[in-house]
Amino acid sequence: MNAMAKQLSNLHPMQVVFLRALGTFVFIFPYMLWHKVSIIGKNVGMLTARALVGIVSLATFFICLQRIPLASAVSMRYLGPVFGAIMAYYFLKEKINNWQWLSFVISFSGVLVIKGFDLRIDYLSLVLVLTSALFLGTVFVIIRYLSTREHYLTIINYFMVVSMLLGVCFINRWRMPGGDEWPAVIGSGVFGLIGQVFMTKAYQLVEASVLAPFKYAGLIYALIIGYFFFQETFTLMPLLGIGLIVLGMLLNIYGKRQQLITKTSQNASS
Repeated sequence: MNAMAKQLSNLHPMQVVFLRALGTFVFIFPYMLWHKVSIIGKNVGMLTARALVGIVSLATFFICLQRIPLASAVSMRYLGPVFGAIMAYYFLKEKINNWQWLSFVISFSGVLVIKGFDLRIDYLSLVLVLTSALFLGTVFVIIRYLSTREHYLTIINYFMVVSMLLGVCFINRWRMPGGDEWPAVIGSGVFGLIGQVFMTKAYQLVEASVLAPFKYAGLIYALIIGYFFFQETFTLMPLLGIGLIVLGMLLNIYGKRQQLITKTSQNASS
């Protein structure tokens, strides 16, 4: 979805947000009606807040995709899951052990290394992607809050509807996509739908601190896609930064496993 959004760099970012949301909405809304999934939901305020926060995160990220390499934008946005796990620790009381804290520091250091040695990233792009990451972390926390209160499709549908409504506000800056842009227009909606469904469902099943580092796998995909489709290459130091991110991910998995082993042992003893 990110790669196809980058292919639409000549369109206004809010038009891309609208098209991405529309492509998902046409699949989700009929399904919800057919299976009688609640459209309005019970927590209108929080559902709307999740939608607005998500739109800010997505719009600022799409702007970054238009300005800097795909893998650089994706890697910097990975601060979002870290922010999300930390906020979940404070607001949702989800536990994070010392190994996980260390993994977040290492992953954060990897992102800084990538940014520091990728001269194609200007300060405005840095501010935009950090804004996107912060709001993305907030999205994770709100989804966790809503996970036991709303159907996951209701959460997604709110995001799509509000995205389309706000996108229309910028219609005077839209233009008709060209013939070679339509595959990316359709693909961004389809792949966005798949990503939204699985991400939302995942955050309903387990803690945000567990899922956060798995987002880093997308960086590998971004590097591959960026190289073959956008001819984007990286030097040794940014690749070292990617290695730090992967190391942080592995440490988080190890830390969570140790936490589960300790918890199981305590339950057995009691």
